[in-house]
Amino acid sequence: MNSILEQDVLDFQRWRDRLVDAIESFRARLDTSKGVNIEQSLRMYDLIESLRGDRMLLAFIAEYSRGKTELINALFFSNFKRRLLPSDIGRTTMCPTEIFYDASERPYLRLLPIETREVEESVAMLKRKPIEWIRINLDLDDPEKLAATLAKVVESKVVTIEHARRLGLYDETSPDRSVAEGIGDGEVQIPAWRHALLNFPHPMLKAGLSILDTPGLNALGTEPELTLSTIPNAHAVLFLLGMDTGVTRSDLELWQRHVHHNVPRSVAVLNKVDLIWDDLKSDSEIARAVHTQIEATARTLNLPRTNVLPLSAQKALIGRIKDDAELVDRSGIQVLESLLSAMIPERRRILAERVSREFGVMVEASFETITAKLRATHSERNELVNLRGKNETMVRSMLVKLEQDRTAYQQTLQNFRNTHRVVMKQGVILQSNLAQEVIDGICESYRKKLGDQLFTVRLTRMMQQLFDHFEKETSKIIQFANQIKGLVDTVYASFHGKYGFAKLSPPELSLERYNESMVMLKQRTIAFCSNPATVMQPQSIVIRKFFALLVARAKAIFSEVSSEMDLWLDAAMSPLTMQLNEHGEMLDRRLENLRKIADNVRALETRIQELGRLQISLARHADELQEVREMLRVPEFLPGSGHRSSPTSSQTQPLMQVRVA
Repeated sequence: MNSILEQDVLDFQRWRDRLVDAIESFRARLDTSKGVNIEQSLRMYDLIESLRGDRMLLAFIAEYSRGKTELINALFFSNFKRRLLPSDIGRTTMCPTEIFYDASERPYLRLLPIETREVEESVAMLKRKPIEWIRINLDLDDPEKLAATLAKVVESKVVTIEHARRLGLYDETSPDRSVAEGIGDGEVQIPAWRHALLNFPHPMLKAGLSILDTPGLNALGTEPELTLSTIPNAHAVLFLLGMDTGVTRSDLELWQRHVHHNVPRSVAVLNKVDLIWDDLKSDSEIARAVHTQIEATARTLNLPRTNVLPLSAQKALIGRIKDDAELVDRSGIQVLESLLSAMIPERRRILAERVSREFGVMVEASFETITAKLRATHSERNELVNLRGKNETMVRSMLVKLEQDRTAYQQTLQNFRNTHRVVMKQGVILQSNLAQEVIDGICESYRKKLGDQLFTVRLTRMMQQLFDHFEKETSKIIQFANQIKGLVDTVYASFHGKYGFAKLSPPELSLERYNESMVMLKQRTIAFCSNPATVMQPQSIVIRKFFALLVARAKAIFSEVSSEMDLWLDAAMSPLTMQLNEHGEMLDRRLENLRKIADNVRALETRIQELGRLQISLARHADELQEVREMLRVPEFLPGSGHRSSPTSSQTQPLMQVRVA
């Protein structure tokens, strides 16, 4: 039977598929009617592809031997009726492992040799170089062979201390902080692999969930890319602790450095709760011990109590392998799955808002245009019906009135074009501040200053000054963009009030998230500068990593702002343009038809019949657009957002009592 989490993930996939279908249908109709330009059509295509490839990242973080991999086995791979991913006492996960599904390729395990650390290329860059990876295709029909293949992620190798030092895995000033483990005679043991990618056809992975299994504190410190980019972008983090130990010193350091304040949603899992299941203790004594540890953990990590869960990953896995429902319930995994399900409605809201922001205004404009056209068609048909049996003078009178309306329309159109030029001119000024050569110039001037610094303290201070500069530039750009948005808002209000057009709203322009991203990046820069692993490296390597990981991301943010402004400027006047064009075409059609009727009264009945057919077609189109509009709305209650996804204290406690009984 599917778990609560799996059911909600699959429900989310079905909703996303319906959303993609609605966008595709809308795009196809716009392309057919030439109601969209090529840039907007391509943007909608990109949006569809990004929705299809959308993933929710769930990161598992803990010190060694906390049971991360065992929990992943219990959550995702128990149907193989054995441990699929390697899980044992001591150090197991030696390299970060990403688990996902890519339908374009057959299932595989790709391993990145640890020696790639010597070339100082990021994992993201190396993902685009398949030749650097060892690829092993998976045999899903043979669980034993599959498990043996996946066990490769924990492989290690023996190298000299000098080699480990070159790889950045050994620090003689603090051996206890090194990833390498000494084995005597000048040799150490290090992970064989730097990173692993597992493409696996699990239903939840097919639906867009992905997993990141990370190593412990020391190993995380050697890969700034993980802590500065991958983990902060996770949609939820599961932070595993031992029920018997609670929050240890190394746990707290890992939490404070890499998790707290860096991720949007985090859950602390007190694993191995089965260690305190004791036949010599009463149920109330066990429950009290669990409650005490939960309260202490929540207090230490500054988490809501409902985000701290007792659990036994091992018993959950065994219970699911043996189909023991009582053991599964007692393990606590179902409460965790319910809590994780709570992230799905939020993800759905974010996607719906993004789609609405990017092309929702086009849908609204199309809907308003079609309904206005429907009203005009109805009105025109009624006018023509009333002309039955009337004399030619009345037709001529209507023709004169329409000619006057068309003259007024031409003046309105000219006013619109003048205003459009003003908006575009302001946009050009804004984009000049975002030009790549301008941002590159700022970065290069700071790169030279950084290279001139003799002391690490001054170096890190200069790095932070660069991000102070970036933060100020972002704020100025957003302020200017909002001024342009205000001008466009005024134009829309004017056309509604002065010329009687339907009340439309321009596309939303929300750039604040980029400002928040830059502020967050500044915080990551501070963390990078204060990381002991950074301080101990040669300055040339520190500068290179700083630009590769942090400055590159800042430049990407400016590029994203520029792209979004381009798209917004292109679409800002589209609803009005669409409305004006349709109004002009409608006036032209009415003039042409009245001229025909004035010349030949028999054309009257033909036009009345045409308008009747057009009304039916327009009504059908309006209904289709209404369906698309509904898809972009996020109701207050969604599948997966009910009580099961957000257990309260009162809900959690009875479940806990069952588990420890």
